[in-house]
This record gives sequence, structure tokens and C-alpha cells, in this order.
Amino acid sequence: MKRRLFSMTYGLALAAGLMTACGGGKDNAAAAGPPKNLLFFVGSGLGMTTMTAARIYSVGEDGELTLDTLPETAFVKTYSANSQVSDSAAAMSAYMTGVKGNNQILSMSPNTSAYDLAVGKDYVLGAETTCPSTGNGTAAITLLEMATAGGLATGIVTTTRITDATTAASYAHLCHRDGENAIAAQMSPKGAGFNAALGNGVDVILGGGLRHFLPKSAAGGLRTDGRDLVAEMKVAGYSFASNKAEFGALPATGKLLGLFNASHMAFDLDRDATLEPSLSEMTGRAIDQLKANTKGMFLVVAGGRVDHALQATLARKALQDTVAFDEAIKVAIARMQVIDPGLKNTLIIATADHDNTLLLNGDAARTGKTTDSSPGVLGLLRSYVDNAIGKDADGNPYTIIGFGNGENRLAKRAKLSDSQVFDKNYHQEATIPSAEDGGGRGGADVFLGAIGMGAANFVGVLDNTAVFGLIRKAAGF
Repeated sequence: MKRRLFSMTYGLALAAGLMTACGGGKDNAAAAGPPKNLLFFVGSGLGMTTMTAARIYSVGEDGELTLDTLPETAFVKTYSANSQVSDSAAAMSAYMTGVKGNNQILSMSPNTSAYDLAVGKDYVLGAETTCPSTGNGTAAITLLEMATAGGLATGIVTTTRITDATTAASYAHLCHRDGENAIAAQMSPKGAGFNAALGNGVDVILGGGLRHFLPKSAAGGLRTDGRDLVAEMKVAGYSFASNKAEFGALPATGKLLGLFNASHMAFDLDRDATLEPSLSEMTGRAIDQLKANTKGMFLVVAGGRVDHALQATLARKALQDTVAFDEAIKVAIARMQVIDPGLKNTLIIATADHDNTLLLNGDAARTGKTTDSSPGVLGLLRSYVDNAIGKDADGNPYTIIGFGNGENRLAKRAKLSDSQVFDKNYHQEATIPSAEDGGGRGGADVFLGAIGMGAANFVGVLDNTAVFGLIRKAAGF
């Protein structure tokens, strides 16, 4: 009960504060004018080396991704308040709130802790939050909440669970990212724990994570409170889809909830196109649904599974998911150019929450793009001098791509072949051994590209908290 009261209290407080700051709710929005559209794309773990490798993989060394064509560019520093290497929770919270917080924490004040020093463990056990009801920070207002108060339509699209940190930081407030049942409850307008600063709720929600919306009594459900959030959200006016066919049958107007997997959606290389929509399809549909709002839209799109593939050192899957993320950006720009020719009132940003440890070994000959008959950048390294296969000190071949840490670290390297390393389930070799799926995040700066309204302000080297301020300035919040 204390946890529910805490959620309701800070939600109501945020709603009241936002209405004062932004001129009222959706029925009493800011001064009339042309719609302002804000689209924020984040590739989780998409460092610049991964971006380079994805370019070579997709279009060759001299080709261009959509990311490469964005006219304004910057580098972003991603460190968190307590770590040189940020996780997705702290990094995305910095983008959404301008607050430099600690790792694992979702859009809370800097004094919030994810760790209970009194008992020596995290505040969260599995999906259930045990955050204290008082005395552990306060909610920090997010851009999505500001957009809601300003009368804009809002949407969230991701290939991960919708409750995963990268997207959750835009709409939820919690002392630990792993409390995904509590995070899901913050989205349900008719239920306890709803974040009242979301007004009538986020308008379009598309991704994975159905298990956190269903009770344990339902197949695959993880909720221990017995609640069926899907049923609650239907009562609140949402149309629901759980597969590609239902997605295609969703109404053209009204609120949408699409949860296409119990957990994360499939990697793009593994995706069954008859069951799960692509990131591009979800992005296009979200724009089509949100564009009717005369105030504009705020849309967050996450290529979240890029990071999951990188942490598992599954390079081919990571690069394909990066290409899928890039294609979603391309679709969004084309759709918005129709809605707002010249993007005079539209700001589109594409960036990453943090880096990863993927690396490109040096002195490789150019490979061109990856095809069914050629692994390209995923293959064995061959010398640019004579195309001979590169050998390590023991005379064994090695790949162009490697990782700083990961699960495939042998005491003595074995011989490798192109066909072996081209397999989509091949785990690239790493310098430092780690547990399965335990490859680490990286601390290097990340790329940011921008186009449209206010894009010229995104230049130089920026802290991730400064990105928040520039978006807010462009939006006039």
C-alpha cells in the first residue's frame, strides 16, 4: 500500500507542477500555433564503432546510413553520477530529465539510491519493487511529461520490453530499473500506481514485455498483485494487439497498446514477420496515429536490442538490429516531411544511450557490404597488402570484429573459418572473459545526429544532460 501511495503522490504532484509550468493539461494547452513534433531515436549501446561496422555491413565502406546523412552532428558524453560507464537507466534519464543520476535509477533526483545500505542489497528483487515510500529521492520531470502537459500526443516504440530502462526513463520514476511490474503499473490510467503526469496515458505504446502486464495466473504473466493491466488499459480506452495480424487491424484513431512478446521482441535476424512487426513498421504506425493531434507529438523510438546483441557478443545480430534502427529513422523522416515539409516545426534526434566494447581490428582489407556469399566485416581479417588471412602469435586466424569483454575468451585460440564466424549465433571473441551475455557497456562518447527545428544547436561535445535542455528549448516547454 505504501508503494502505491508513493506512486500516486508523486504522480499527482508532477501533474500539478507540469500544468503550472506548461500552461495546463491537454484540454488547456499552450498558446495556439503550428504543431511541434519531437522525435527522439535512441540506439541502445550503439557506439560509434558499432555504427561504423553496421555501415560496412549494410552498404560498404563508402556507403551511407541514414544516420550519416543527418545534417547536424555532435558527440555526447554519457558518464553517470556514480560511474564512468553509464547504464541505460542513467543515460536515458539524463536525456529525458536533464538530471545526472546514478546507474539503475529511472528519472529521479540525484540523491536517489538503487542500493539499500542498511541491508546491503539492491532495493529490487526481480520484477517487484521494494523502494522505500519516502526518503529516497523525488521524481524528475521528463520531456514526455512536459509534452503531455503541453497537449502533445505521446508515443513510445521499442524492440525491447516496454518496461526496459531505455524507454521506461521517459515515462516512469523508480529507484531501480528492474522493478518492471511497478514500471508497467505507471502506464495504466485506471489503476493504482499510475503516473498522473501522463494525463490520460501515453497515446501509443508498441514493443514487448507482455509478462509485466499480466498476473501470474495468466500464461507467461509475472505480476504477483493479480492485476491484468491489459484489461485495465482496454477499459481506459486502449485498443490492444499482441501479434502482427492484430497490429494491422488496430483502429486508425485512439490509443494503442501493442505488446508483441512476453519479454523482448526478437532480434531482427530472428524475427518472424508474420508474428512481430518491424521497428520501422511500428514507428510509421505510431507517427500515423499521433499526427492528428493539432498540438504535435513527442515520440520516443528505441532500437533496444542492439545493446542485447552486443552484450552477448553476437555481432551479426547487433549490426542487423542497427540497420533496422537506421531504417526506422529513414521512415520517420520521410513521414514527417509529408506532415511538415522542410521539418520547420519538427525536430528529429538520433543518438545512443551509451557505448559498447565492440572493436574493429586494424589493417583489414576493404570487404564491401555483407552478402549471402560474403561475410564482409563479420569475416576473418585479411591484410590490405596481399589479402592474406591475418594470424595471431600462435598462427591462428582472427576476425575483423572483436570485443573488449564477453563470453568467448579461450585460454588458447582455435582455428576459425569464415563460415563459422558468419553464423548469426557466433559469439565474437573477447579480450576479457565474462559470463554468458555478460559483455560490458563502454564509456566512450556517442554520436548524435539531428535534423529540423532547432537542430543547428546540437554541435560540438555535449553532456547528455545538455541534450535535454536543447530539446526543451526547441519545443518551447
